[in-house]
Amino acid sequence: MLNPARQRARMVRNQIARRGVSNPDVLAAMRRVPRERFVPAHLAAFSYDDGPLPIEAGQTISQPYIVALMIEAAKVAFGDRVLEIGTGSGYAAAIISRIVDHVYTIERHAVLADMARRRLTDLRYENVDVRTGDGTHGWPEAAPFDAILVAAGGPEVPDTLRRQLKVGGRLVMPVGEHDDQRLVKLVRTGEDAFQQEDLGGVMFVPLIGAHG
Repeated sequence: MLNPARQRARMVRNQIARRGVSNPDVLAAMRRVPRERFVPAHLAAFSYDDGPLPIEAGQTISQPYIVALMIEAAKVAFGDRVLEIGTGSGYAAAIISRIVDHVYTIERHAVLADMARRRLTDLRYENVDVRTGDGTHGWPEAAPFDAILVAAGGPEVPDTLRRQLKVGGRLVMPVGEHDDQRLVKLVRTGEDAFQQEDLGGVMFVPLIGAHG
């Protein structure tokens, strides 16, 4: 049985790079972060499988490729401040934290937020702040952000989140109905101007909140 470091290397090579993700910082972060630490113990053997896995509170940890795709699309880079909506297990926040200056992540399930906070602390990923609450409000006091990633789908991108992007900032989020979602990249090009790009079909849990 391969050790975790070798499993991560194989995951990145076979599941991520071969599908077109090429950002070296994203690939390096995916090789470094131990995904087995972000899944329930009884599922650790499946940590590097090519698919999502169930976690606590009836939620899921996304397929590794989707995590990498969203982070690459958001063009996160050293020095960035990033907002994540939907912390889940904390895995995506951990990946992003290995690339950027600081991550702010919001989770509506208190049990998940608490577990993610403990995992990130145990791994000494000290540049991540975890908040329990309604992610559709964003994190106004920490805005504006260089990038926002939303790990839940809604009928449209909440205006509250659009407005927390810097000019030039990127937002990546699934948009549409549950069985017909598209991964959308939004770039703020001016005070009231945004460009939108369709990145393909996906399936995420619904975005729940005041602006969801």
